[in-house]
Amino acid sequence: MSGDQTKAREKASGYRYVVLAMLVLAYTFNFLDRQILGILAKPIKDEFGLTDAQFGLMGGLAFALLYTTLAIPIAWLADRFSRVWIMTGALTLWSGFTALCGVVGSFGQLFLARMGVGIGEAGGVAPAYSLIADYFPKHQRARALAAYAFGIPLGTAAGTLVGGLLAVHYGWRTAFIVVGLLGVLLAPVFRLVVRDPPRGGADRAPGEPPPIPAPAAPLGQVTRLLAAKPSFWLLSLGAASSSVCGYGVAAWLPSFFMRSLGLTLSQTAWYYSGIAFLGGVVGIWLGGVMADKLGAKSKAGYPLTPAVAFLISVPCFLLAMNSGALVGDLGGQAALAVAFVIFLVPTGLNLAWLGPITAAVQHLAPAPMRTTASALFLLINNLLGIAVGLYYFGKVSDLLKPVFGAESLRWAIYTGMGFYLLAAALFFLASRRLERDWVD
Repeated sequence: MSGDQTKAREKASGYRYVVLAMLVLAYTFNFLDRQILGILAKPIKDEFGLTDAQFGLMGGLAFALLYTTLAIPIAWLADRFSRVWIMTGALTLWSGFTALCGVVGSFGQLFLARMGVGIGEAGGVAPAYSLIADYFPKHQRARALAAYAFGIPLGTAAGTLVGGLLAVHYGWRTAFIVVGLLGVLLAPVFRLVVRDPPRGGADRAPGEPPPIPAPAAPLGQVTRLLAAKPSFWLLSLGAASSSVCGYGVAAWLPSFFMRSLGLTLSQTAWYYSGIAFLGGVVGIWLGGVMADKLGAKSKAGYPLTPAVAFLISVPCFLLAMNSGALVGDLGGQAALAVAFVIFLVPTGLNLAWLGPITAAVQHLAPAPMRTTASALFLLINNLLGIAVGLYYFGKVSDLLKPVFGAESLRWAIYTGMGFYLLAAALFFLASRRLERDWVD
């Protein structure tokens, strides 16, 4: 049996879902190692004497600076060489640096270790987008990419719960070491299970011969192609606007729960991990399913799905943060229960963009350019989202502290809701241009 026949048999037997499961697992560790910092904020700040702004700078800029810039050359390599080997090396690298975070002796050393995590994670996402596009046909890609994005709530929940409980019982350093070493052990398993498919193979109709591999395009050619498409800028900046608030809120909500709701570190670990998991998984999946259905009728359905979701999520989020006013004299436990239920709604809605928008970006460039196109999209999204988001909320919290005291973080989060409204507006504009910029 030829290599192409073997790959066809593997796809027919459901092998592509095995690949998707491995990619989700790797992405879970990607976000676990990224988001664990949020639940560990208090013990780290206490040990090193950091302000909210300093912590936001470390969690945002330290990670995003090399994560976003190195993603471009790594994607260039991934369009030419094995995407699986690149992801295996990336998983090993970011996990190793996560473990190293547990043995640092100063704020400066932790800053550098988080930069190392960013270096590794630069090779973890764009190649995965490209692999999924080559394993799943067009009409299933938004759902497949939404399923891949399950790694975000799974990783956030796992990082919050495991990191928080380990920190309570063994210290924050042990939390970093344990989750980092688990990722290192996963890397060889990932390499053994996942295979690199032919590029563009899922784009052909049933019965067509396998595509002749096209040479990878130079970076300048990909950049010029995307730069000339207004929908690329609108999708990228819309995603970046949502990520400023998304990444920032995800990192600072554990601190908000402890400061404003009076939860302990252990209680926060259970409370927020439940919100991130339940709300995130449902919201991401529904976003992908809705986009595939609406996108089959009109390409505008891809950006319109998250645009509407953001408009609904903002008042829901503000309502959740003020749930105490809804329950009156019923007490703190009732307020926590009400807040938990209401937080599920905006948590899901704010992640509904992942499947639709990443699927749309895959169709703004032909198959040989997809990894690089994804990296350019992620450059804009993450450089603004991660670097600005975590620092923004920390800095605004420090600025508002003389006025609002312990509630300054609450008011900082209020101001960030404007980024979701901006994202909705940009996605509405993208819906009017996407049909003309689409590549089948």
